Amino acid sequence: MGSEVSGCSIGVESGGAVAMNCCGIGEWRGISLKIGIGIPNQVRDVDPRIVGPWSATAEQAGFSTLGTVGRIAFPGVADTVALAVAAGATTRIGLFSNVLLGPPWPAALLAKEIAGIDGASGGRLTLGLGVGVRPDDFIVEGLPIMGRGRRMDADLEVYRSVWAGEPVGGGTNPAVPAGTRQVPLMFGGSAPAALARMARHGIGYVGGSVPPAMVEPAFRAARAAWKEAGRDGEPRLTAIAYFAFGDREAGSANVYDYYSVSGDQFATLASENMSFGADGVRETVKSFADLGADELIFNPTLPNLDEISRLADVVL
Repeated sequence: MGSEVSGCSIGVESGGAVAMNCCGIGEWRGISLKIGIGIPNQVRDVDPRIVGPWSATAEQAGFSTLGTVGRIAFPGVADTVALAVAAGATTRIGLFSNVLLGPPWPAALLAKEIAGIDGASGGRLTLGLGVGVRPDDFIVEGLPIMGRGRRMDADLEVYRSVWAGEPVGGGTNPAVPAGTRQVPLMFGGSAPAALARMARHGIGYVGGSVPPAMVEPAFRAARAAWKEAGRDGEPRLTAIAYFAFGDREAGSANVYDYYSVSGDQFATLASENMSFGADGVRETVKSFADLGADELIFNPTLPNLDEISRLADVVL
């Protein structure tokens, strides 16, 4: 199927990629942008039973990736649980945590969890990581919010060691089955340390839930950090955006609710940036395509299955 975006024709390719031919300054150019969809795992008091049907429906619709939103101190479904359910409910769609908070977890435990999800999915998981900024997410004794960046750097080495099958806990046994792969990593965050971490250890960068104009400097900084680290090619750039087709007020309120702990200013910015309806979604696709994003994941604000088909009708 196809549609029009402000002078741009959009058609579907295999794997959920959207091929766009956009008219700009009197000349046509081709743009390829994969379109994924999030799981509503962090809508307040979401019914966990929706995760399986949501995932299966999204795969059938042709989206490239299923993503999760991650917090601990919020009444939703944990990233790891949502991804594990999604792995069991699907066979081919990509899985992505955008982004999971690493430092609140004991490193070896998280590495084992991630390896199990990736293995159960047949190697479809990409682990998106962030250090976190909200003190209430750091609930494990001995793993406070202070020092989380340094811990993340050390944790990355633990992840690699666990996935390589090295023994854990001072014994002789590894934590994961033989044949476990090194799960590909992506990173969010705008601090220089986060960008340097992405360039050293990752395959790419995840933008924040802010307007495209605010993501553009972060994408540019990610490319610069990649080049400075001597990496070949370009980092994979993933954008995320909230969307709703049904109740606009309820969708916006759910976004505000999730980010309210960060203060009214940011919560308002995030909620007002939600893409509503076909026109809003189309404009968001065009904006992130113009920034050179490789993939755009639309995160739901309403835990209603018909939101999947309504989004697919516009972007796939």
